[in-house]
Amino acid sequence: MPKKNQPDTADTGFELYQERHHYGLISRFFATFGQLLGLLIGGAVAFVRQKKEVHEEGRFWIVVLRIGLFFTRPFIDKKIIAQPFPIQFRMRLERLGSTYIKLGQILSLREDLLPKPITDELKRLLDQLPAVSYERLKEIVEADLQRPLATMFVWIDPTPLGSASLAQTHRARLITKEKVVIKVLKPGVRRSVEIDTQLLRFFGRFLQIFLARYQPARVVNEFSAYTLREVDLRFEAENAETFAANFKDEPTIRFPKIYRQYSNQEVLCMEYFKGIKPDAKSAPRMTEEQKRKVIDLGISAIVNMIFRDGFFHADLHPGNLIVFKDASVGFIDLGMVGRFDADMRKRMFYYFYSLVMGDASNAARHLSTLALPGKGMDIEGFRRAAAGLYDRWLRTPNFNEFSLAQVILQSILMAGRFRIHYPGEIILMVKALVTVEGVGNLLEPGINIMAAARKHVQRILFNQLNPIAVAKDMVLVFPEMVDLIKKSPAILSEGLQVLENTVKKSPSGPLSGLRATFLAGFCLLAGTIILGFKGPWPVSAVLFLLAAILATRK
Repeated sequence: MPKKNQPDTADTGFELYQERHHYGLISRFFATFGQLLGLLIGGAVAFVRQKKEVHEEGRFWIVVLRIGLFFTRPFIDKKIIAQPFPIQFRMRLERLGSTYIKLGQILSLREDLLPKPITDELKRLLDQLPAVSYERLKEIVEADLQRPLATMFVWIDPTPLGSASLAQTHRARLITKEKVVIKVLKPGVRRSVEIDTQLLRFFGRFLQIFLARYQPARVVNEFSAYTLREVDLRFEAENAETFAANFKDEPTIRFPKIYRQYSNQEVLCMEYFKGIKPDAKSAPRMTEEQKRKVIDLGISAIVNMIFRDGFFHADLHPGNLIVFKDASVGFIDLGMVGRFDADMRKRMFYYFYSLVMGDASNAARHLSTLALPGKGMDIEGFRRAAAGLYDRWLRTPNFNEFSLAQVILQSILMAGRFRIHYPGEIILMVKALVTVEGVGNLLEPGINIMAAARKHVQRILFNQLNPIAVAKDMVLVFPEMVDLIKKSPAILSEGLQVLENTVKKSPSGPLSGLRATFLAGFCLLAGTIILGFKGPWPVSAVLFLLAAILATRK
């Protein structure tokens, strides 16, 4: 174990984390409300400043606004107010702490909802945040695992590998000699996130009244769900094990082993990956064969995560990728994942397949089916615009001129003009594609990602059409089909009796001749629904005969 004279966290390049000891809902509400009010006032000041630059400050309502803002100046931070609004937004989030920094990092991806100047500024949010001291870190580990440190680790590096908004990581060595990384939640973070997400949901519902177009309530709810899972490191352990199971037959795509006996809610112990990050420094040291293998594995991994498994890394960036000596690829920091259910995964696959196969109109059609329903949405207008965008892209499908990930992102961004919105998982999926494409272009400038991805999506399609896979799907639904066929005569008979009694009671008249036609049509429709054109032919024949008899009855 490190000796007491080893450097503390404050001497390792990280500021010392200030732990909150008194943290209540009411006090946090006023702190959050104060920053939000300051942001609104700052936005008004920035607006007046902009009008002054274009010489429109003389209008009556702007003069009234300036007078009102004059009385607020003694109560606001002049250093923040003097900045453009995007910078004010970032600074306010930083002042509010870990939860809001995390929120800002997520919002930096939402170019479909926020103006680009704001998302660009939010990308500058701090990622080397203050870290807990080594002595405090030891206390947290022992308290969470309920064991003395010496019975688990022979060494823990007092210098953090990194310190993010919610947790920090350190290299360590187990008593069994394995090299590991431990991830430790910062003290008070879970309580902070629980309170902050309650308040954010309240503010999100309030802002929804005035800013419904930007869907603040939905964005906040999505963020809250993700973040609450991130402050329980047992979920990250489960994610890592799920990824490892999904890729158990692909040893060149790796995920860290989780040491469950040394992990709990606030501490996660995982395998240490020794390799290089795929960045500009490491690229020149790789051979052309290694580069091609890394690109192929990266694309294969992301395509399989998204379109085969519906379970993908939702916080992917080059820092979360590891390249090993044999050019195999590892994924780390698995706390945030995206999930697609079977229907969403299928529609996403159809969209992506159409795109990489060069079918612009079908790609636009499939993308429109993924949209969330909203007031005033113009689906047809969006389809035409997206199809036009894809047609232009297909003329130059390479990274430098018009990349695959960027065209997907642009098509989602343009949806806002047609009052169309998409689930947050799709934005996170695009981020994963952007990361892989960016790494690919770094290793092979001007890469045609469409051509590189085509063989992987075709493989997924062929696997879906494999007779064995089709047979397995049929076996899964076979008991339900048998049960439905058994019940269909009783259901049909009861339905016919109800309809006949209804028709008998109806008065004769010019429309009475429609009775037989209606009943026959019902019988045929019932047969179609119950059997789905897949039932045994004798049953279909009986249903048709019933229809014919009803058609001739008086």
